[in-house]
Amino acid sequence: MPVCSNCRGKTFVRDDVTENLSCSTCGKLQEYDNYVHQYGGVSGPTGTFVSVGTTGSGNVYSYKETKVYEALKFIESMSLRLGLSTAEADAVKAMAREVTVGEYGQGNWFNIFVGACAYVAMRRDNKSLPIAEVVSVIGGTDVYELGRMIMRIVNFLDLKKPEFPEFDIVNLFERTLRNSYSFEGIEGDKRERMRKQGIFLLNCAKKWFLTTGRRPLPMVAAVLALVAELNGVGVRIEDLAKEIHAVVHTCKLRYRELLEALVKVAQALPWGKDVTVKNVIKNAPFVIQYMERKLMSEPSGKKDLVGGICLDLGDVREYLRNDSGYASDFCFEDDFDTEMDKLKLSHESRYFEVEDGGCKLGVEEMDALKLSHECLSMIYSKFSDEVDNVKSSKGFEEVRGTKKRRGFALHACAEWWNGQSEMSKRLLLKEILEKDVGLDAIPPSFVNGCVAVKRRKEKINAAKQRIDRIMCPSNARSGDSSDICISEEVHTRKKRKRGRGIDWEDLIIETLLLHKVKEEEIEKGWYSVLLELYVFNSGVVIPQSETLSK
Repeated sequence: MPVCSNCRGKTFVRDDVTENLSCSTCGKLQEYDNYVHQYGGVSGPTGTFVSVGTTGSGNVYSYKETKVYEALKFIESMSLRLGLSTAEADAVKAMAREVTVGEYGQGNWFNIFVGACAYVAMRRDNKSLPIAEVVSVIGGTDVYELGRMIMRIVNFLDLKKPEFPEFDIVNLFERTLRNSYSFEGIEGDKRERMRKQGIFLLNCAKKWFLTTGRRPLPMVAAVLALVAELNGVGVRIEDLAKEIHAVVHTCKLRYRELLEALVKVAQALPWGKDVTVKNVIKNAPFVIQYMERKLMSEPSGKKDLVGGICLDLGDVREYLRNDSGYASDFCFEDDFDTEMDKLKLSHESRYFEVEDGGCKLGVEEMDALKLSHECLSMIYSKFSDEVDNVKSSKGFEEVRGTKKRRGFALHACAEWWNGQSEMSKRLLLKEILEKDVGLDAIPPSFVNGCVAVKRRKEKINAAKQRIDRIMCPSNARSGDSSDICISEEVHTRKKRKRGRGIDWEDLIIETLLLHKVKEEEIEKGWYSVLLELYVFNSGVVIPQSETLSK
């Protein structure tokens, strides 16, 4: 006789819905009361059967419905962690339902699938979502596995241009600048100025092919670091790289490439020969101003001081005044109150005599002032020499009784940023390539490839000479045995110079030449493939007669 587990009562009523017994005294539903044991002997059915009913709340839970519920819950959680809006999360759900035909899924593969759907949905709406960020949220996978899943979804949905646009690096820059905690305390005007400057530099990087065939995150980190430094925001590139899930070394490499490009542009300035990678940040306001003026200037037959554009010498004057080095030893007419002081320095500051403290020179004023490129270069050289003397003698501690701050504050200069050029806006690649910013660069990958091919040609020629000396000793020249020695290295603390000995690449090239590999194939640098094909005979069956003849 069953007993109630709650009140120990013995009177029960059968429930019509669950087919379980419920206590008539306290109403407690007795669990596992619908147990039915089947007796059938050896050949009959065996096991325990429990009636399929409901959970007591009136809802039926099947395997498919449970799977769909868990899948939708995971998609919502993933969208929340990726920072997607409600509409974007609904787009991810719709794409997952379309691809899986409403079946969804479970397991690790489904997590990768949801991340791939989020990436494709955002990119289809022309919104940037980096793969590295999706991988960091998913966990347990890498960018390559996620990339393969993305390609499968794109092929299944047959997404092509313009439905599936290219990755927008400008959108990624704006998203990072807007959401980064490193730029939280920046006011609106400065943030807008940084945004336009970043778009300007990114468009220039596109024109200089610094983003071609490369991952966008390192370039975004490099531009953010440069813009932050130009506006006096203390942000380290290592922190930016960690925040956007980029490799620190690659970010620093892109940052240096960007500075090198600015150095090349700065060569058009009168003092361009003195601009290097180390001091280009100090000259960056003038370089960017020159690029803006060149973009907005109309082509004409006459040329002024710098490349046919109007250069604002008032900014140069302000730069020399605010810089700690120049301000300590050089003065301008406006710095003195009496006419006698102005007359004493008139012969030194004649080239700064303009109205209202400005020095905006055009083509017409050029002839009147009779200033030339050589004149400004001579003036700047004089400044540099005298500043070096000041640095070596007394430094920059006190100037006219007031202490000067060391270094140079870029944000303390005159308003050098205009932001009215078209390069500060979103442009197509075709429009960017048509613009003139003072530099037409060659893709760095192409330059590096040409340098690598040239180096391999030299190694091939050296390897042929070594082989010829060994195989034909009579042709070898006396006294020319410096290249014959193979890796005779002296283990010292100093780093061995490349080119004095023979490294592994030289040995591989010699081996390939001995196996009659064409020089054009060796120049491409696919050593592993060539060794498999010609040396180890991977996948090639050699006839027995040929083996015996060898």
